[in-house]
Amino acid sequence: FKENRKDDIWLVDFYAPWCGHCKKLEPVWNEVGMEMKNMGSPVKVGKMDATSFSSIASEFGVRGYPTIKLLKGDLAYNYRGPRTKDDIVEFANRVAGPLIRPLPSQHMFEHVQKRHRVLFVYVGGESPLKEKYIEVASELIVYTYFFSASEDVLPEYVTLPELPAVVVFKDGTYFVYDEYEDGDLSSWINRERFQGYLNVDGFTLYELGDTGKLVAIAVIDDKNSSVEHTRLKSIIQEVARDYRDHFHRDFQFGHMDGNDYINSLLMDDLTIPTIVVLNTSNQQYFLPDRHIESTEDMVQFINNILDGTAEAQGGDGLLQRIKRIIYDAKSTVVSVFKSSPLLGCFLFGLPLGVISIMCYGICTADTDGGVDEHEAAKKENVDRELTDEGSEEEQEEEKNGKYTELSDEELKQKDIIEKKKD
Repeated sequence: FKENRKDDIWLVDFYAPWCGHCKKLEPVWNEVGMEMKNMGSPVKVGKMDATSFSSIASEFGVRGYPTIKLLKGDLAYNYRGPRTKDDIVEFANRVAGPLIRPLPSQHMFEHVQKRHRVLFVYVGGESPLKEKYIEVASELIVYTYFFSASEDVLPEYVTLPELPAVVVFKDGTYFVYDEYEDGDLSSWINRERFQGYLNVDGFTLYELGDTGKLVAIAVIDDKNSSVEHTRLKSIIQEVARDYRDHFHRDFQFGHMDGNDYINSLLMDDLTIPTIVVLNTSNQQYFLPDRHIESTEDMVQFINNILDGTAEAQGGDGLLQRIKRIIYDAKSTVVSVFKSSPLLGCFLFGLPLGVISIMCYGICTADTDGGVDEHEAAKKENVDRELTDEGSEEEQEEEKNGKYTELSDEELKQKDIIEKKKD
């Protein structure tokens, strides 16, 4: 494989035998192989045990499992999309083909436009802009398709201020790249490769982080058809459609089904339905200070964020990082106990039991030692008193001595008195 891989285009799954995600991908990967073979694709599908062939895995920069790469000549393209058969096959067909696909006729343009929700088209001849367009396509082909066409192939409603031009078709309309207003072409394409309104999930939210936009989301329950859930979703859709020219450079709009993912992201329990605006670059978020009743309320909320009057919560500061560590640890413990109570008791009960025994032993040892030291100190004090005052026997002898001395004097005096009498 290492010697002959450049002769073909390869779609390779680098896996580890012990990896649970790899085992989950295996049946999907088999379907991908059959699908590519049945459609006659030139892409060869294979998988490699990265633990057995670590040198090759290291050569391609494999750092986690599973890692899906399309190898095309000297280039290796990483797949970062959902691990479904259709998404992987779409990725392989897109990257394996030419970087820039020509659109020779209006019929072909209409056919391609029906297939793709977002369509980038270069219009014009050879130019520095085309060279830049090709360069950007080689970088972002993993995300979207790139086409080229002449001006007469475009629909009649398209008006271009000048040629050459790069145009994106989406949301039922089109937008022309302006270097002075939109900045770098690569950044512009990266921002515009999403529709104005999306059904947002965890993966899409991660992808939106590369655009640098704030993400305004209606967090709802798709299965709940109540007025409140439907109304918030409609408000976000109306703002995305009617105020695109005002907000499209700074905001991405969409809705998210359920609040599980958003709760883990915000480390808080959001009551649905609700609206939240996320800054994926620094993990800040904004919640409306009052109930969103209309499109005007939502527009006012967005303007407050833009002018800095809306209060930002969260962030990536030290306190938030500590809070994140505690939250993740708590979530891990809870998930372990929910999935396998016996395993949770073993993993956390055994260490806690050992620590408790150690603490008990330490506390008990300290208590006994304290009693011994107290007794020793008491005995030492008694000894000192005995040393200073003498023993009881010595004191008694001293008293007896004094008594003896007094008795001899009395005897002498008695003798003298008796002699005088005599």
